[in-house]
Amino acid sequence: MLLATPWLCLLAQAPGNTVLSIAPSTRLTIHRGATADFTLKAELQPGFHVNSNMPGDDYLIPIKLTWNKDPLEAEQVAYPKPQMEKLSFSPNPISVYTGTFEIGTRFKAPASAMPGMAFMNGKLRYQACNNKECLPPRSVDVRVTLDIQ
Repeated sequence: MLLATPWLCLLAQAPGNTVLSIAPSTRLTIHRGATADFTLKAELQPGFHVNSNMPGDDYLIPIKLTWNKDPLEAEQVAYPKPQMEKLSFSPNPISVYTGTFEIGTRFKAPASAMPGMAFMNGKLRYQACNNKECLPPRSVDVRVTLDIQ
């Protein structure tokens, strides 16, 4: 069960040059020994893209969401279906995300998890690009408020 809480906005890139914002908008309630799904919402400025989690070429930096191991286990991270875009710097279409997209995670709470409020911490690594340049790769800290029951 997911409960709504105020948006938390984490800004990625240098101040004044915010390209990607991440807004986890829910508090995750999970029962010990059970699983629960969490959705991370991301939004890119118009004109920018990030490579998908499977961009197709070795030199492209994929987006990747990772989570710490405690207090929950991240069983699965599900990325959205990418768009194939033809960009001027590549002879082949590139697998990217643009605009607003969501990355889902299925968490599992161990039966031995301590009940109460807790936090799940993670990182989102990505490289934002437009049709002319790529910004340096970034990692953004992500934090989910948990209610373990």
